[in-house]
Amino acid sequence: MNIEYRKLVPYESKMYREIRLESLLQFPDSFETNYEEAVNTEKLRMEIDIENQNPKKSVWGAFADQKLVGLCAFVIDDNNMGNIYQMYVKKDFQGKNIGSELIQSAIQEGKEKFNIAEVSLEVASKNHSAYSLYKKNGFEETNCESNETSEILVMKYTL
Repeated sequence: MNIEYRKLVPYESKMYREIRLESLLQFPDSFETNYEEAVNTEKLRMEIDIENQNPKKSVWGAFADQKLVGLCAFVIDDNNMGNIYQMYVKKDFQGKNIGSELIQSAIQEGKEKFNIAEVSLEVASKNHSAYSLYKKNGFEETNCESNETSEILVMKYTL
């Protein structure tokens, strides 16, 4: 299987919307936004960023035979720190290192183009597969003092 990793271009914003809505349906407890809110939103924020090609707000995609099978939104904030959002890989493509490649592609560009020193993300504490993916890619929990009832964990990757 040949997977291509790259940033989405303006005409692919509808592909992004489709897979984003799918992710919200498949994993409703893993994202802050819910499906009902998103489906009733005319244009999602990242759709607009894809269409406008904002260099500090990009969506990385994994493509198998020109079909979008995974995504990773990457945003550089005002403090020149990288942030990962909306990580998702379609079920049939999970377990094939696609998530890792998306994360590493985004981090590499952030490092090369923006000289970022750190990348952060949030993960639902119940989302064990995502947590494992982030740990495997060098992310460490930063809110270690939180108790076991915390629903959201903050993780950071230092370059």
